Amino acid sequence: MTPQKILAMKHIAILKKTWVILIGLLIASACDDQLTEMNVNPNGINPATAHPNLLMPAVLAPAAQAYLDLGFNNMAGAVQHTQKNGWYSAHNHYDWSATDWSNWYGMLRTNDLLEERAIALESDFFQGVALTMKSFIYGNITDIWGDAPYTNAVRGDEGGSESEYPVFDSQEVIYDGILADLNSAATLFASADTEGVNAAADLYFGGNAEMWQRFANSLLLRYYMRISAKKPEVARAGIEAVYNSGMYLQSADQDVTLDYTGGANDVWLSQYTTVDDFTRWQACQTLIDQMVSTHDPRISVWFDSVAVQWVADPGLPTDVEGVLRADGEVVSDGAVTYTYLEFMNKRDTKFTRHFNPNAASYDTSLYVGLPPGLTIPESYNGNPDPGQGTRNQHVSQLAPIYSTAGAAGDILKARIISAAEVSFILAEAALYGWNVGDAATHYNNAIQYSLNTWGRGDEYSSFMAEPGVAFDGTLQQVITQKWVASWTAATEAWMDYRRTGFPALQVGPASDQPVVALRYPYGGDELNNNTSNANVAIDRLEITQYSGSVGADSPWSKMWVLQGTGKPW
Repeated sequence: MTPQKILAMKHIAILKKTWVILIGLLIASACDDQLTEMNVNPNGINPATAHPNLLMPAVLAPAAQAYLDLGFNNMAGAVQHTQKNGWYSAHNHYDWSATDWSNWYGMLRTNDLLEERAIALESDFFQGVALTMKSFIYGNITDIWGDAPYTNAVRGDEGGSESEYPVFDSQEVIYDGILADLNSAATLFASADTEGVNAAADLYFGGNAEMWQRFANSLLLRYYMRISAKKPEVARAGIEAVYNSGMYLQSADQDVTLDYTGGANDVWLSQYTTVDDFTRWQACQTLIDQMVSTHDPRISVWFDSVAVQWVADPGLPTDVEGVLRADGEVVSDGAVTYTYLEFMNKRDTKFTRHFNPNAASYDTSLYVGLPPGLTIPESYNGNPDPGQGTRNQHVSQLAPIYSTAGAAGDILKARIISAAEVSFILAEAALYGWNVGDAATHYNNAIQYSLNTWGRGDEYSSFMAEPGVAFDGTLQQVITQKWVASWTAATEAWMDYRRTGFPALQVGPASDQPVVALRYPYGGDELNNNTSNANVAIDRLEITQYSGSVGADSPWSKMWVLQGTGKPW
């Protein structure tokens, strides 16, 4: 880790407070012409003179955190990394109602000012940062919703109906713009002078222009592959050009991440929650089955074994034993369950519970997940204390690191894009016959990088020897392993599923439709205030057999990037 990165980590908490204050000051100063001198804030920052070093953290931090929130929450449920046993309808069942994008456009407004100031100061570095983050943020918007305001977006202060009520550009136009901006950013970074750049303000790379160039090029790989079914020749040429440049993420220590300091107000998002909130996250059986079948060494990093393992006991006189056993002996207090914290305090004790297999059936595995889309997930596998927010002792929780505040620089980071993802993209491109090197080499590298990321790099050889892991030359295998490696960044796995149909996810009985949802419906803010333009975008969505009574603006309608591809169904 570079000294600049360490310095950036130490200053994250301070900088996050700075950007919150800054945004308030900018809003105040933007209204300056409407205020009397008596009301002017003498400490306000004028947007016309704001320095990019102050603006940059206000974009980098919330963008990474919003992406993590998606990948750790709803999208993790969508691609069946996790399920929840409380407040689970959106997470487990694709119960996605109208969803606003105001947080993403809020970042874009700050980023637009960053770009303006970068141009005024003739700084290639800050211009490159602004173009890269603009692309990343718009990429998420169009990936998730489809058509969206782009060309005339974040121009409300200019006045006029086109700025105040912007049209929704087609998804094709947005992707084309993203690719153009990322190519421009990569070019700027190639010769950027970083004089005047505050390393602590660059929360990703500490002012390293080469790493920003690798980031921009890696996002190019992501988005070229995103449109590969619609514009295969454009995608091929773009991916080959990035590969030939050699300037992309090529090791786990180059992953684009936001570190957390481990302080009271700067920890991993699940560490802000109460114990009851935390215990709602459970492993999904889909991912557990994959990882157990290949003896994946990352399983113990991401998930805890069940607190109480079922034991089949044909001689048991009752169907189910109504008491716990500690190291084989019935507990003296006669308890059938303990709280999460009580189990955590007794981690050196092996807890079991017996059942008669002639009368009952339970999963006796050490790692057990919730099957996707259950109607009553909190009762699964014989939980003796079902209820919203209570621990299911017979199903795997997230590993303890996700509930206990960690130290700065540990493995809990908001990960935007990784070297593993990049290598999986190149492996896929090689399978298509594109000139990007050997598919097996990229696939092997991707797995090594992912294991390195999660502290299991020394188990690479043994993992590759497991059945089904050694490269078999199929797209299904590449995407399946990429799906596993996208842990905490599940949004990308969701995008891959939509365009390839892999892995072959099967939804549960409580899902509104019998297939995985494809998009968020547009939010009430646009539907109510920019109605005519929103309706034009809705009319461009393709209604499918699963769109249901909602009509075109349904989670199961297809946006441009999926239309005509036959994917994922």
